[in-house]
Amino acid sequence: MDTSRRDLLRGVAALSALPTASPASPAGRSGPPAYRIIYNWDGAPHDYSEFPQSLEQFLNKTYAPMKDTQVDAHFWCIGEHEAKWRSEHMEMAGDSENRVYGSARSMRHNEGIRAMLDRGEDPYAALVQRGRELGISPWASVRMNDNHFNGLQVEDMAGAVMPGLTRLRKEHPEWCLGRGNAPQWFAASWNFAHLPVREHRLQHITEVAHLADWDGIELDWQRHAFHLPLDDAYRLRYTLTDLQRAVRELTNRIGRERGRPLHLAVRVTTTLESCRRIGYDLPAWVKEGLCDIVIAGGGALTDPGVEVEKFRELLNDTGIRFYPGFDSGFWGEHEGLMPREEWNTAWVRALAEGYWARGADSMYVFNWHANERGRRPLLTTIGSPATLRRTNKVHAALHRHIREDAAPWTGADLHDRIHGETPVELHPTLSGDGPRFRVPVHESPADARTVELHIEIDHYTALDKIRVTFDGNQLGPPAVRSASRELNDDPADFGESSWLVWPLAPQSAVVGEHEVQTILLERNRHVRPPLVVKHVEIHVRY
Repeated sequence: MDTSRRDLLRGVAALSALPTASPASPAGRSGPPAYRIIYNWDGAPHDYSEFPQSLEQFLNKTYAPMKDTQVDAHFWCIGEHEAKWRSEHMEMAGDSENRVYGSARSMRHNEGIRAMLDRGEDPYAALVQRGRELGISPWASVRMNDNHFNGLQVEDMAGAVMPGLTRLRKEHPEWCLGRGNAPQWFAASWNFAHLPVREHRLQHITEVAHLADWDGIELDWQRHAFHLPLDDAYRLRYTLTDLQRAVRELTNRIGRERGRPLHLAVRVTTTLESCRRIGYDLPAWVKEGLCDIVIAGGGALTDPGVEVEKFRELLNDTGIRFYPGFDSGFWGEHEGLMPREEWNTAWVRALAEGYWARGADSMYVFNWHANERGRRPLLTTIGSPATLRRTNKVHAALHRHIREDAAPWTGADLHDRIHGETPVELHPTLSGDGPRFRVPVHESPADARTVELHIEIDHYTALDKIRVTFDGNQLGPPAVRSASRELNDDPADFGESSWLVWPLAPQSAVVGEHEVQTILLERNRHVRPPLVVKHVEIHVRY
């Protein structure tokens, strides 16, 4: 038996005190409080000081974005593949690269952690203590199948040296998904159908749970969401549930030993259909009380298509809280008529307003790398409907972007935004019909300064004729505007895409779902590519 396998089994044997898994009833369990915003930190503050980072520098960098905001809980990503603590059973951060790093940032991260431990410091106990001093609940977050291996293929693992590529993975390529069982970029991900993989992840989670006096543990299944062979994931979903049960038993036991609950959160995808496709058996997890919080987030940046109502229906009367998630930004191309940061802030606020109105318990943010200034306009507003009122917003139809084959991260978007309505080509029809787009509005803009409909169309020219209706009413001629002229130092008045803009009467954009339809009447015969509706948005400014 190889050394890594023997170490793994020795560690798993130490878990034998766990009782046999059995369905756990949510009844009688004290759940976590309602947090206004959960902030997930991916561990990057270890990178943000020169080596050697002091413990105080680490704590200040970590909590700078959260202080004096609406953040009530901090989910700290404790690691992916290697231990960031002294472990008897796992390789330690930096071992996979033999402590010779490909960047100064990686050196600062891994060697900084080792230096803290060598000095006798406990960064995780300090992290928990500082969070409690600030009134921010500290949790540990475990990425269940993180794949930052840059498209590494299983057959190339043995000779590769890269962060997180452990000896265990190299010695057992048969435990990975491999070609054909996942998008090619994610071929080196673990295959949870194999029991040793589940044993390994349970060992990791168990060590994390005992590192500090956490309020809870998050199982981040979405980083990254390829755990089982694609064609078999639904049928093999019981294997993910097997591990979920084991972790729940672990947190229950720790809770009994310390006299207060160790809560458990899961981050899954944004639609129940995609949950089924990936292998998340949420109905079973909910029925058996295998989690206290369900978080819905995309696999590739922010997925606005969260089925809040369906999750809410599934969780009703269970005591399990629901948090829709935001990631670091918009997935795909978007060049609008306002600076990107301003647009993103207005877009996130509109989404948060909708999530609140549709029944979410609050908000979750992921990979919002920030200091004390960076994300403050959002972290001080999205945690309450009251602070979102009368802020500028961009309400948008759901946009689906698929990364081209062979591009970095191809496949990460496979299960996201599955009901996306844009982009869509405009073609002539026999019946004079055209695509319809749904744009929800969740706050009456009756006292707004301006309300406008914005539609971006690729390859548009003045010779193209399009009919546009808003809630069944035909709109007049639009203003045709170009981002290339309005935002950039660009000599062109028009780019390849144009924005068609109509002013709307505030009373016409009432609360509810609005339907926008575009109908192609005549296409410029001198342009070969079809017209493409790329984005449909309602902009509200106060």
